[in-house]
Amino acid sequence: MDPIHGFIGTTNISHNTNLMIADAAVTTSSSSSSSSSGGSAMNQLSRYENQKRRDWNTFGQYLRNHRPPLSLSRCSGAHVLEFLRYLDQFGKTKVHTQLCPFFGHPNPPAPCACPLRQAWGSLDALIGRLRAAFEENGGSPETNPFGARAVRLYLREVRRRLKRVGSAMKRRSGSVLLLRRYHRLTLTR
Repeated sequence: MDPIHGFIGTTNISHNTNLMIADAAVTTSSSSSSSSSGGSAMNQLSRYENQKRRDWNTFGQYLRNHRPPLSLSRCSGAHVLEFLRYLDQFGKTKVHTQLCPFFGHPNPPAPCACPLRQAWGSLDALIGRLRAAFEENGGSPETNPFGARAVRLYLREVRRRLKRVGSAMKRRSGSVLLLRRYHRLTLTR
């Protein structure tokens, strides 16, 4: 299998993460070295603009590595959702399922098999940057796949899911704290 083009297939997703990150780093470092030697406006970009450019390059890499390869003009909201789900594996937010024994525990005592996910705020900011980059690179707002209804609904669902899990954690930890206070009160009397 071709390692450059095979990492977005249905079964071979995770092993080429470093390749995608390395490609983005090479693109970033080569463009920053050329801009610093040229003294152009590239080294004056804000942190937001730099992040937007890196995100755009990463999404472009995703499209090139997609099977079959996709052009930006054929990209739809479904492809954006596939990209967001792909990014979930690199998330740092542990989302316990309701069947997990640690569901609702803010600090579980042991590891579990629940998936890591991207936080809603990270995904929302990413979509905002990609939406702006799409239009800056010649795309029209009407055909912007990052503004598709399916993407908005997905973000809403992620926020709802994380909120529900978070509220279960707060509810659970609040009741434990209340029980501890009650226990202390009954022991001191």
